[in-house]
Amino acid sequence: MATISDVAALARVSVATVSRALNGKESVDPQLVARVRKAAAELGYHPNGLARSLRKRRTAVLALIISDVENPFFTAIARGVEDVALTAGYSVVLCNSDEKLDKESRYLDVAVEERVAGVVISPTGESTSVEVLRRRGTPVVAVDRPLDDVDQVLVNTRLAAQEATAHLVAAGYRRIACVTGPPGIRTADDRLAGYRDALAAAGMAADPGLVRRAEYRAEGAERATAELLRTAGVVDGLLVANSAQAVGSLEALRTAGRRLGTDVGVVAFDDAPWATLIDPPLTVVAQPAYELGAVAARLLLDRIEGDAHQVTVRTLDARLIERGSSRRN
Repeated sequence: MATISDVAALARVSVATVSRALNGKESVDPQLVARVRKAAAELGYHPNGLARSLRKRRTAVLALIISDVENPFFTAIARGVEDVALTAGYSVVLCNSDEKLDKESRYLDVAVEERVAGVVISPTGESTSVEVLRRRGTPVVAVDRPLDDVDQVLVNTRLAAQEATAHLVAAGYRRIACVTGPPGIRTADDRLAGYRDALAAAGMAADPGLVRRAEYRAEGAERATAELLRTAGVVDGLLVANSAQAVGSLEALRTAGRRLGTDVGVVAFDDAPWATLIDPPLTVVAQPAYELGAVAARLLLDRIEGDAHQVTVRTLDARLIERGSSRRN
Protein backbone atom coordinates (compact mmCIF):
# COMPACT_ATOMS: atom_id res chain seq x y z
CA MET A 1 0.00 0.00 0.00
CA ALA A 2 1.38 3.40 -1.01
CA THR A 3 2.39 5.85 1.73
CA ILE A 4 2.65 9.61 1.81
CA SER A 5 6.42 9.21 1.54
CA ASP A 6 5.97 7.26 -1.70
CA VAL A 7 3.87 10.10 -3.11
CA ALA A 8 6.49 12.65 -2.03
CA ALA A 9 9.24 10.66 -3.72
CA LEU A 10 7.34 10.26 -7.00
CA ALA A 11 6.29 13.92 -7.07
CA ARG A 12 9.80 15.04 -6.06
CA VAL A 13 8.55 17.15 -3.16
CA SER A 14 8.64 16.95 0.63
CA VAL A 15 6.16 14.99 2.72
CA ALA A 16 4.98 18.31 4.19
CA THR A 17 4.22 19.61 0.70
CA VAL A 18 2.21 16.49 -0.10
CA SER A 19 0.19 16.95 3.09
CA ARG A 20 -0.49 20.61 2.37
CA ALA A 21 -1.35 19.98 -1.28
CA LEU A 22 -3.81 17.19 -0.50
CA ASN A 23 -5.40 19.30 2.23
CA GLY A 24 -6.25 22.08 -0.20
CA LYS A 25 -3.89 24.70 1.21
CA GLU A 26 -3.89 27.82 -0.97
CA SER A 27 -0.22 28.49 -0.15
CA VAL A 28 0.95 25.56 -2.32
CA ASP A 29 1.89 26.36 -5.91
CA PRO A 30 -0.85 25.04 -8.26
CA GLN A 31 1.75 23.22 -10.39
CA LEU A 32 3.01 21.38 -7.31
CA VAL A 33 -0.57 20.53 -6.34
CA ALA A 34 -1.16 19.04 -9.79
CA ARG A 35 2.07 17.03 -9.55
CA VAL A 36 1.18 15.70 -6.10
CA ARG A 37 -2.33 14.72 -7.14
CA LYS A 38 -1.01 12.99 -10.25
CA ALA A 39 1.50 11.02 -8.16
CA ALA A 40 -1.17 10.10 -5.60
CA ALA A 41 -3.48 8.89 -8.36
CA GLU A 42 -0.76 6.82 -10.02
CA LEU A 43 0.11 5.16 -6.72
CA GLY A 44 -3.49 4.76 -5.58
CA TYR A 45 -2.68 6.67 -2.41
CA HIS A 46 -5.49 7.66 -0.05
CA PRO A 47 -5.01 9.45 3.30
CA ASN A 48 -5.45 7.14 6.26
CA GLY A 49 -8.66 8.54 7.73
CA LEU A 50 -8.73 6.13 10.69
CA ALA A 51 -5.19 6.97 11.74
CA ARG A 52 -5.87 10.66 11.43
CA SER A 53 -9.06 10.31 13.47
CA LEU A 54 -7.29 8.50 16.29
CA ARG A 55 -4.39 10.94 16.29
CA LYS A 56 -6.51 14.10 16.27
CA ARG A 57 -9.54 12.75 18.17
CA ARG A 58 -11.94 13.66 15.39
CA THR A 59 -13.39 12.05 12.31
CA ALA A 60 -12.38 12.88 8.74
CA VAL A 61 -15.89 14.27 8.21
CA LEU A 62 -17.16 17.82 7.73
CA ALA A 63 -20.74 18.91 8.40
CA LEU A 64 -22.44 21.31 6.03
CA ILE A 65 -25.61 22.92 7.42
CA ILE A 66 -27.68 24.82 4.86
CA SER A 67 -31.23 26.14 4.86
CA ASP A 68 -32.72 24.54 1.75
CA VAL A 69 -31.14 21.71 -0.20
CA GLU A 70 -33.77 22.13 -2.95
CA ASN A 71 -32.52 25.64 -3.71
CA PRO A 72 -29.95 25.43 -6.57
CA PHE A 73 -27.92 28.17 -4.87
CA PHE A 74 -27.27 26.00 -1.83
CA THR A 75 -26.79 22.92 -3.99
CA ALA A 76 -23.92 24.71 -5.75
CA ILE A 77 -22.44 25.77 -2.40
CA ALA A 78 -22.57 22.13 -1.29
CA ARG A 79 -20.75 21.03 -4.44
CA GLY A 80 -17.99 23.57 -3.83
CA VAL A 81 -17.54 22.39 -0.24
CA GLU A 82 -17.56 18.73 -1.25
CA ASP A 83 -15.06 19.06 -4.10
CA VAL A 84 -12.49 20.78 -1.88
CA ALA A 85 -13.12 18.44 1.05
CA LEU A 86 -12.75 15.25 -0.98
CA THR A 87 -9.47 16.43 -2.44
CA ALA A 88 -8.20 16.85 1.12
CA GLY A 89 -9.43 13.40 2.19
CA TYR A 90 -12.58 14.49 4.01
CA SER A 91 -16.18 13.43 3.52
CA VAL A 92 -19.12 15.83 3.86
CA VAL A 93 -22.41 15.23 5.67
CA LEU A 94 -25.21 17.50 4.40
CA CYS A 95 -27.77 18.84 6.90
CA ASN A 96 -30.88 20.78 5.87
CA SER A 97 -32.16 23.25 8.50
CA ASP A 98 -35.27 24.44 6.61
CA GLU A 99 -34.68 27.91 8.17
CA LYS A 100 -35.73 26.42 11.53
CA LEU A 101 -33.60 27.32 14.52
CA ASP A 102 -34.49 24.20 16.50
CA LYS A 103 -33.55 21.94 13.60
CA GLU A 104 -30.30 23.83 13.08
CA SER A 105 -29.48 23.52 16.79
CA ARG A 106 -30.08 19.77 16.65
CA TYR A 107 -27.65 19.40 13.76
CA LEU A 108 -25.02 21.41 15.66
CA ASP A 109 -25.43 19.03 18.61
CA VAL A 110 -25.09 16.05 16.25
CA ALA A 111 -21.91 17.56 14.80
CA VAL A 112 -20.40 17.63 18.28
CA GLU A 113 -21.66 14.15 19.20
CA GLU A 114 -20.22 12.66 16.00
CA ARG A 115 -16.93 14.52 16.49
CA VAL A 116 -16.86 16.03 13.02
CA ALA A 117 -13.64 17.80 12.12
CA GLY A 118 -15.39 21.07 11.28
CA VAL A 119 -18.64 22.74 10.26
CA VAL A 120 -19.64 25.00 7.38
CA ILE A 121 -22.96 26.69 8.14
CA SER A 122 -25.36 29.10 6.49
CA PRO A 123 -26.93 30.49 9.69
CA THR A 124 -30.70 30.50 10.02
CA GLY A 125 -30.78 33.97 11.53
CA GLU A 126 -29.55 36.33 14.21
CA SER A 127 -30.38 33.78 16.93
CA THR A 128 -27.98 31.17 15.57
CA SER A 129 -25.40 30.17 18.18
CA VAL A 130 -22.37 27.97 17.60
CA GLU A 131 -21.34 28.00 21.26
CA VAL A 132 -21.71 24.22 21.38
CA LEU A 133 -18.96 24.01 18.74
CA ARG A 134 -16.76 26.57 20.46
CA ARG A 135 -16.83 24.61 23.73
CA ARG A 136 -15.46 21.56 21.97
CA GLY A 137 -13.02 23.54 19.83
CA THR A 138 -14.67 22.50 16.56
CA PRO A 139 -13.74 24.91 13.75
CA VAL A 140 -16.67 26.61 12.00
CA VAL A 141 -17.02 28.80 8.92
CA ALA A 142 -20.16 30.77 8.03
CA VAL A 143 -21.16 30.92 4.37
CA ASP A 144 -23.61 33.28 2.60
CA ARG A 145 -24.75 34.80 5.91
CA PRO A 146 -22.52 36.36 8.59
CA LEU A 147 -21.90 34.94 12.05
CA ASP A 148 -20.01 36.74 14.80
CA ASP A 149 -16.41 35.82 15.60
CA VAL A 150 -15.95 33.07 13.01
CA ASP A 151 -14.46 32.95 9.53
CA GLN A 152 -17.08 33.78 6.91
CA VAL A 153 -17.50 33.90 3.14
CA LEU A 154 -20.18 36.27 1.91
CA VAL A 155 -21.53 37.99 -1.18
CA ASN A 156 -21.94 41.77 -1.30
CA THR A 157 -25.66 41.22 -1.57
CA ARG A 158 -26.75 44.73 -0.60
CA LEU A 159 -24.73 46.23 -3.43
CA ALA A 160 -26.04 43.56 -5.82
CA ALA A 161 -29.65 44.41 -4.90
CA GLN A 162 -28.92 48.09 -5.36
CA GLU A 163 -27.50 47.47 -8.83
CA ALA A 164 -30.44 45.25 -9.80
CA THR A 165 -32.96 47.88 -8.71
CA ALA A 166 -31.01 50.64 -10.43
CA HIS A 167 -31.15 48.53 -13.60
CA LEU A 168 -34.95 48.47 -13.41
CA VAL A 169 -35.01 52.24 -12.85
CA ALA A 170 -32.74 52.81 -15.87
CA ALA A 171 -35.01 50.58 -17.97
CA GLY A 172 -37.89 52.94 -17.30
CA TYR A 173 -39.81 51.15 -14.56
CA ARG A 174 -41.13 53.46 -11.86
CA ARG A 175 -43.38 51.55 -9.43
CA ILE A 176 -40.85 48.94 -8.40
CA ALA A 177 -41.77 46.45 -5.69
CA CYS A 178 -39.62 44.07 -3.66
CA VAL A 179 -40.40 40.54 -2.46
CA THR A 180 -37.77 39.45 0.04
CA GLY A 181 -37.27 36.90 2.81
CA PRO A 182 -38.28 36.96 6.48
CA PRO A 183 -36.99 39.64 8.89
CA GLY A 184 -33.83 38.67 10.74
CA ILE A 185 -32.32 36.72 7.86
CA ARG A 186 -29.36 38.83 6.87
CA THR A 187 -29.56 38.25 3.12
CA ALA A 188 -33.26 39.19 3.12
CA ASP A 189 -32.60 42.36 5.11
CA ASP A 190 -29.59 43.35 2.98
CA ARG A 191 -31.45 42.89 -0.30
CA LEU A 192 -34.27 45.06 0.95
CA ALA A 193 -31.74 47.68 2.05
CA GLY A 194 -30.07 47.61 -1.38
CA TYR A 195 -33.45 48.05 -3.06
CA ARG A 196 -34.10 51.12 -0.92
CA ASP A 197 -30.60 52.47 -1.59
CA ALA A 198 -31.24 52.41 -5.33
CA LEU A 199 -34.60 54.15 -5.05
CA ALA A 200 -33.10 56.85 -2.85
CA ALA A 201 -30.22 57.37 -5.29
CA ALA A 202 -32.77 57.80 -8.10
CA GLY A 203 -34.77 60.32 -6.07
CA MET A 204 -37.73 57.94 -5.82
CA ALA A 205 -39.61 57.57 -2.55
CA ALA A 206 -39.50 54.07 -1.05
CA ASP A 207 -43.16 53.15 -0.65
CA PRO A 208 -43.59 50.63 2.23
CA GLY A 209 -46.69 49.36 0.44
CA LEU A 210 -44.46 47.99 -2.33
CA VAL A 211 -42.49 45.67 -0.02
CA ARG A 212 -43.55 42.16 0.95
CA ARG A 213 -41.81 39.66 3.23
CA ALA A 214 -42.26 35.92 2.79
CA GLU A 215 -40.43 32.68 3.54
CA TYR A 216 -37.74 31.82 1.02
CA ARG A 217 -40.07 29.45 -0.83
CA ALA A 218 -42.26 29.56 -3.92
CA GLU A 219 -45.56 29.27 -2.05
CA GLY A 220 -44.92 32.23 0.21
CA ALA A 221 -43.69 34.44 -2.62
CA GLU A 222 -46.69 33.56 -4.78
CA ARG A 223 -49.06 34.64 -2.02
CA ALA A 224 -47.05 37.79 -1.33
CA THR A 225 -46.88 38.80 -4.99
CA ALA A 226 -50.57 38.13 -5.59
CA GLU A 227 -51.45 40.24 -2.56
CA LEU A 228 -49.08 42.97 -3.76
CA LEU A 229 -50.75 43.09 -7.17
CA ARG A 230 -54.21 43.28 -5.58
CA THR A 231 -53.52 46.00 -3.02
CA ALA A 232 -50.50 48.12 -4.01
CA GLY A 233 -51.93 49.82 -7.07
CA VAL A 234 -49.80 49.94 -10.20
CA VAL A 235 -46.69 47.73 -9.99
CA ASP A 236 -44.44 47.83 -13.06
CA GLY A 237 -41.19 46.47 -11.60
CA LEU A 238 -40.24 43.68 -9.20
CA LEU A 239 -37.07 42.63 -7.39
CA VAL A 240 -37.27 39.08 -6.02
CA ALA A 241 -34.79 37.92 -3.37
CA ASN A 242 -34.05 34.36 -4.52
CA SER A 243 -34.84 31.80 -7.22
CA ALA A 244 -37.30 29.79 -5.10
CA GLN A 245 -39.32 32.94 -4.48
CA ALA A 246 -39.03 33.82 -8.17
CA VAL A 247 -40.99 30.68 -9.09
CA GLY A 248 -43.89 31.83 -6.93
CA SER A 249 -43.74 35.45 -8.06
CA LEU A 250 -43.73 34.44 -11.72
CA GLU A 251 -46.75 32.20 -11.14
CA ALA A 252 -48.62 35.08 -9.50
CA LEU A 253 -47.77 37.38 -12.42
CA ARG A 254 -48.93 34.74 -14.91
CA THR A 255 -52.20 34.26 -13.06
CA ALA A 256 -52.75 38.02 -13.07
CA GLY A 257 -52.07 38.18 -16.81
CA ARG A 258 -49.00 40.41 -16.36
CA ARG A 259 -46.39 40.01 -19.10
CA LEU A 260 -42.71 39.98 -18.17
CA GLY A 261 -40.85 43.00 -19.44
CA THR A 262 -43.86 44.60 -21.12
CA ASP A 263 -46.07 44.95 -18.02
CA VAL A 264 -43.65 44.22 -15.18
CA GLY A 265 -39.87 44.29 -15.28
CA VAL A 266 -38.51 41.48 -13.13
CA VAL A 267 -35.06 40.77 -11.68
CA ALA A 268 -34.45 37.83 -9.33
CA PHE A 269 -31.45 36.70 -7.34
CA ASP A 270 -29.68 33.53 -8.48
CA ASP A 271 -29.24 32.19 -11.99
CA ALA A 272 -31.37 29.05 -11.72
CA PRO A 273 -31.10 26.50 -14.57
CA TRP A 274 -34.64 27.31 -15.74
CA ALA A 275 -34.06 31.09 -15.91
CA THR A 276 -33.26 31.04 -19.64
CA LEU A 277 -36.09 28.63 -20.49
CA ILE A 278 -39.03 30.94 -19.78
CA ASP A 279 -40.25 33.54 -22.29
CA PRO A 280 -38.82 36.11 -22.03
CA PRO A 281 -35.76 34.81 -20.16
CA LEU A 282 -35.29 36.03 -16.60
CA THR A 283 -32.84 38.79 -15.70
CA VAL A 284 -30.88 37.61 -12.66
CA VAL A 285 -28.30 38.52 -10.07
CA ALA A 286 -25.86 35.62 -10.44
CA GLN A 287 -24.04 34.78 -7.22
CA PRO A 288 -20.76 32.77 -7.19
CA ALA A 289 -22.32 29.94 -5.20
CA TYR A 290 -19.78 27.23 -6.05
CA GLU A 291 -16.91 29.57 -5.21
CA LEU A 292 -18.57 30.47 -1.89
CA GLY A 293 -18.56 26.80 -0.93
CA ALA A 294 -15.03 26.14 -2.14
CA VAL A 295 -13.53 29.15 -0.34
CA ALA A 296 -15.43 28.28 2.85
CA ALA A 297 -14.09 24.72 2.74
CA ARG A 298 -10.51 25.92 2.28
CA LEU A 299 -10.82 28.30 5.23
CA LEU A 300 -12.23 25.46 7.34
CA LEU A 301 -9.41 23.10 6.37
CA ASP A 302 -6.88 25.76 7.36
CA ARG A 303 -8.50 25.99 10.78
CA ILE A 304 -8.61 22.22 11.17
CA GLU A 305 -4.91 21.96 10.38
CA GLY A 306 -4.17 24.59 13.01
CA ASP A 307 -3.16 27.48 10.77
CA ALA A 308 -3.38 30.49 13.07
CA HIS A 309 -5.02 33.61 11.69
CA GLN A 310 -7.44 36.28 12.76
CA VAL A 311 -11.09 35.93 11.87
CA THR A 312 -11.26 36.10 8.09
CA VAL A 313 -14.13 37.68 6.15
CA ARG A 314 -14.07 37.18 2.40
CA THR A 315 -16.65 39.04 0.35
CA LEU A 316 -17.30 37.96 -3.23
CA ASP A 317 -19.11 39.90 -5.95
CA ALA A 318 -22.34 39.01 -7.73
CA ARG A 319 -23.10 40.08 -11.30
CA LEU A 320 -26.23 41.21 -13.07
CA ILE A 321 -27.16 39.21 -16.16
CA GLU A 322 -29.62 41.22 -18.23
CA ARG A 323 -32.27 39.29 -20.16
CA GLY A 324 -35.71 39.94 -21.58
CA SER A 325 -37.70 40.06 -18.33
CA SER A 326 -36.36 43.54 -17.59
CA ARG A 327 -36.78 45.00 -21.10
CA ARG A 328 -39.92 46.70 -22.31
CA ASN A 329 -41.00 45.04 -25.56
